[in-house]
Amino acid sequence: MDLEIDGNAALVTASSSGLGKASATALAREGVNVVVNGRDEERLAEATSEIEAEATGEVVAQPGDLTDEDDVAALVETTVEEFGGLDHLVTSAGGPPSGAFLETDDEDWYDAYDLLVMSVVRLAREAHPHLQDGDGGTIVNITSRSVKEALDSLVLSNSVRMSVVGLEKTLSKEFAPEVRANTVLPGPHETSRIQDLVNQAVDRGDYDSYEEGLSDWAGNPLERIGDPMELGNTVAFLSSPKSGFVNGTALPIDGGSTGANL
Repeated sequence: MDLEIDGNAALVTASSSGLGKASATALAREGVNVVVNGRDEERLAEATSEIEAEATGEVVAQPGDLTDEDDVAALVETTVEEFGGLDHLVTSAGGPPSGAFLETDDEDWYDAYDLLVMSVVRLAREAHPHLQDGDGGTIVNITSRSVKEALDSLVLSNSVRMSVVGLEKTLSKEFAPEVRANTVLPGPHETSRIQDLVNQAVDRGDYDSYEEGLSDWAGNPLERIGDPMELGNTVAFLSSPKSGFVNGTALPIDGGSTGANL
């Protein structure tokens, strides 16, 4: 299916690995010109080369820290300078530390809020004038299924990520009709982070094989873990006119593992 976004311009944050990288790859395959981002310049350069190998659009790397206001402004500025505009913003960020409520202090809470929420606030503010100038601007936020169903030992993610969904819902009204805003709520996908965790567990002797360890992450009706490109393809769809009547939605992509009805 042609998503009709060939030649568009996108910024995808935290896209040197994981679900951000998969989203950037999916967009680049559709002919979108993409700015990719990460803090580790070596990893970012490697990811850029891998995305370029599959891209039919242009891929530009822009390092930056999402908790730094100047770096956030530079991300948007680079996209506009390189591609003449900005049509699609995809926000992603690393997860906050795990832990129970009594194991977290004030600094943990402020750091998590700055990374997960204020990064989206600043990106949306910087991107808005460019998104509304196009023929159909979009924002897609990558958060977590934890906003639907609290997960054990993830008090920061459970609590703070909900602010992103509240922000997305607000933007879906305030930025409309020129710009649509949606959120995806991923469950476990076979990213490099999960691969590392499973391999470490195998090395400790917790599992006899990688496959056995990975199966422990597959607690959903589909009985498997997600492929990152499945999420990336959904992000690309939500960024396209093919999803033109989807706005203000928080979409779980978790194989049906979430217990909530809505």
